[in-house]
Amino acid sequence: MTTGGADGTAPLAVTMGDPAGIGGELTLAAWQKADTPVFVAIDDPDRLSAIARTLGIDLRLRVLDQPNAVPRADPADLNRWFADSLPVIPCPLPGIATPGRLDPAHGAAVLASIRTAVSLVTTGTAAAIVTNPIHKANLYAAGFEHPGHTEFLAALAGLSDPPVMMLAGPSLRVVPATIHCPLGDVPRALTRPVIEHAARVTLAALSRDFAIANPRIAVSGLNPHAGEGGALGTEEAAVVEPAIEALRRDGARVTGPAAADSLFHADARQHYDAAICMYHDQALIPIKTLDFDRAVNVTLGLPFVRTSPDHGTALDIAGQGRANPTSFLCALRLATQLAANRARPLDA
Repeated sequence: MTTGGADGTAPLAVTMGDPAGIGGELTLAAWQKADTPVFVAIDDPDRLSAIARTLGIDLRLRVLDQPNAVPRADPADLNRWFADSLPVIPCPLPGIATPGRLDPAHGAAVLASIRTAVSLVTTGTAAAIVTNPIHKANLYAAGFEHPGHTEFLAALAGLSDPPVMMLAGPSLRVVPATIHCPLGDVPRALTRPVIEHAARVTLAALSRDFAIANPRIAVSGLNPHAGEGGALGTEEAAVVEPAIEALRRDGARVTGPAAADSLFHADARQHYDAAICMYHDQALIPIKTLDFDRAVNVTLGLPFVRTSPDHGTALDIAGQGRANPTSFLCALRLATQLAANRARPLDA
């Protein structure tokens, strides 16, 4: 049985992603599944129809001329509405999209799709946002000025504090304190405020969005063996440990700094709800090893729920019908769950 949005009456908003990538294929594959949460695609109807013809998909579109045409209804009515045809809010491209071939001219439509999704979720017309993968280099060529998807969403939401990236899977949740930062720059970028901010936002999200009472986090060290008492590095004593102590003083359940090479085995994972890691690969290698197809990118700290599949545009297989929709489906289901948890009364 499909489900509606946060309160069962609002669908999810799904963005276009880069038209040269696999986003359209993922959208269509998800719509075909019987147990997919109800969503509205913000996309070019002609592009989706072309993808369907290429892949032999029997596609029926319901084009919504205005965003306010998205209905709020009884869940059963929404399910029937979604099963009959894929609802699409038009976001026209200036030309034909060729799978695997990037075109900077499409950048404006990609960004318009994201803006529309934010408008829908902030007005309550949609319960949450699920974003298809974008190609940042292609957007940069079109004049995009943000480091990436997350920063653009934060700007649209009017945030002053940076959001936090979590990768969540069935076996593990990880948060990199520093994200897209060259490895050589990590020690300078890794400050006590950075670690504390990542931890505080994560703890709040675990409680509010994941509905975990009194959540626990583990914090990794930066260096091998978590610095081994200063023999292998001083960042643990100078930066990581003071951040942990500050969190504990505020009542947070925090352990660490832990040696990263022993933080992710099965027994260790039973003792925390999320791990704060010091840099990108320290977080993403374990979760992609454990949950490669089922991991979901969740943006914490936004005033709305946003998830996305934990992979890129996959230009090399676009248009070939080889795209695996598992992570995208997980992103849709997790978005529905998080939005429902966020909508519940705080004292529930």
